[in-house]
Amino acid sequence: MIKAIIFDFDGTIIDTESLWYRVFKEVLEADYGVTLPLEQFAKVIGTTDELLYEYINSQSANPVEREELTAKVSEKFTSYEDVLLLRDGVHEVMEEARDLGLKLAIASSSHREWVEEFLERFQLHGYFETIKTKEDVLRVKPDPALYLEAIKELDVKAEEALAVEDSVNGSLAAVTAGLHCVVIPNDVTSFMAFHEQTIRYDAFSMFKIREFLQQMS
Repeated sequence: MIKAIIFDFDGTIIDTESLWYRVFKEVLEADYGVTLPLEQFAKVIGTTDELLYEYINSQSANPVEREELTAKVSEKFTSYEDVLLLRDGVHEVMEEARDLGLKLAIASSSHREWVEEFLERFQLHGYFETIKTKEDVLRVKPDPALYLEAIKELDVKAEEALAVEDSVNGSLAAVTAGLHCVVIPNDVTSFMAFHEQTIRYDAFSMFKIREFLQQMS
């Protein structure tokens, strides 16, 4: 019996991932002459950026100063930030989950300050009983630690929790932790092949929690 739903944040609740890809691609092509294929960027979605920066340095004619690139990308991201909205249908899913008496939480590989800022902006804070971010664990996704910390805080068993993810790294973390996992990809993760134990929906509007729970029972 499902008692809790744990949401990933970036790319799942708000599609920051598509915007990050856009700004990385623009800055790298304009300032460094580096092409960034979506398949390469997708490798770091839901986890740390180490592989991304390794790829960038391997493709650049000159060494790339990470701090400089990060500053340029962050500045451009901020200039576009107003385009960010909640993913279509995610608010309705949260409402349905709350109406059904399910506990809600967030498990994100991002910094707490980043997550909190967007939750405040979109007035979502009240939905979640706990928020676990990279500050709470030694290793982020695909390591299962974030999900294990979340279910511990919620006082539910792994098999009593459902993760909602958008990325391969995130879904691997959830499955490894023993949770059920629904994947709802965004524009930059829709081409990915996900773990066979996940259930995929192409949009939040297709994910009806009541129907999902009835199918599981």
